[in-house]
Amino acid sequence: MKGFKKFLLRGNLVELAVAVVIGSAFGALITSFVTAFITPLIALLGGQPDYQSLSFTVNGTKFPYGVFLTSAISFLIIAAVVYFFVVLPMGRLLLLMQRREEATERECPHCLSDIPLRATRCRFCTSEVEPATG
Repeated sequence: MKGFKKFLLRGNLVELAVAVVIGSAFGALITSFVTAFITPLIALLGGQPDYQSLSFTVNGTKFPYGVFLTSAISFLIIAAVVYFFVVLPMGRLLLLMQRREEATERECPHCLSDIPLRATRCRFCTSEVEPATG
């Protein structure tokens, strides 16, 4: 019982459980967004795509390929929504944050202390240094 308790309270397991719950909620959010906004926009442009009834029969066995086709189209739409509404904006946000954290100091080549980028003399060892460009 002690080992089971230790297993349940491990950090990785708790983090994984939280990730699954958040991922599930995020998936529901994206699906709702696609259903409420994207699918109606597509229906305005090209009609309501419903391929559920498409099938073919071989030796009396029905192959409903329309179900797969509808799921594949839904997957592509959801993947596009996630990319354009989540991945791209997050990438831009991270790039902006990275630009704000640009370096303001550099290493002195003589004593390896941190000095301002535009410094022409190290404040620690007083060696002359070339100012950084950029």
